[in-house]
Amino acid sequence: MATIEDGGLMSEPKASVSALPAYLVRGDDEVLVGESVHALVRELLGDNDPGLAAEELSGDDYQVAAVVEAAQTPPFLTERRVVVARDVGRFSTEELRTLVDYLGDPLPTTSVVLVAGGGRLATTLVSAVKKVGHVVDAGVSSRPRERHQWFTEQLKDAPVALDSPARQLVVDHLGEDVNRLGALLRLLEAAHGTGAHLGPEEVEPFLGSAGGVPPWDLTDAIDGGDVGLALSQLQRVLGNGARHPLEVMAILQGHYARILRLAGSGIVDEAEAATVVGGSAFPARKALAQASRLGGDGVARAVELLARADLDLKGARDLPGELVLEILVARLARLSPSGRPATRKASRRS
Repeated sequence: MATIEDGGLMSEPKASVSALPAYLVRGDDEVLVGESVHALVRELLGDNDPGLAAEELSGDDYQVAAVVEAAQTPPFLTERRVVVARDVGRFSTEELRTLVDYLGDPLPTTSVVLVAGGGRLATTLVSAVKKVGHVVDAGVSSRPRERHQWFTEQLKDAPVALDSPARQLVVDHLGEDVNRLGALLRLLEAAHGTGAHLGPEEVEPFLGSAGGVPPWDLTDAIDGGDVGLALSQLQRVLGNGARHPLEVMAILQGHYARILRLAGSGIVDEAEAATVVGGSAFPARKALAQASRLGGDGVARAVELLARADLDLKGARDLPGELVLEILVARLARLSPSGRPATRKASRRS
């Protein structure tokens, strides 16, 4: 994916492409799905006139029969046709039968792009697409390494060139909000021109509010005893209302429940720790290390702080939920032997 156009990260058109009869684009993020569809269609069209070669079916009115009819229509004055059918997840397995039958013997001059959404996809459709085409997963993994790789791929052929510090700044700032990357690159291109080479100082004014981060970024900061970082990560986990304070409380309770189960157990092997707390070895190793750092008294104090904050969130004190969490997170971070004082004031703004 190379350039930004019409709201999507997309490739430059190619004169020819090895087009398949069917594609299924799926994902939880509407923006990323839209960008993937736009890029794919542009690539499939190549130099063909979109007005003649492309047909799109969307909304609640069209039926599966219309998709099959469009797919079976030969191209006119173009080399091939591209048929886009949106929200195919709203159709039942029975309704999709004629489309599945078509994919069993598709017209070689048509590429059907099926866009998921609106419901669970019928397994028969997914299987039929895989036999003759390709399934495109438009989502981005929550794993840091895979998310970083996704950013690298998107930025590689972007309309502006970011140096290494600028790329890292974008990755760190957007966090889980990967769907904001396309808009940011368009903004940078408009401000600095196509092909501009940019560093952090040119990029930073256009970043906007910090994106969300996965919950383990918060718990890692707390375990590390960095109060300032923990408060900053709390704001990003809350995501300007994306997560309710009680949801964040549940995350913290789960984290410390694992620590509590390992504290004083005598377990030193992470595989055994994973068996005790459940899940994979990686979070178990973190819980084991933190249980050792806190000791019995520290773990007991953490549980006490969590219980008090839980009551406050449920109305024991008339305090905003976000403020209750800020106080809790700061106190939990200070329990760590490596705890450092906050370098900024707790804020309810991102």
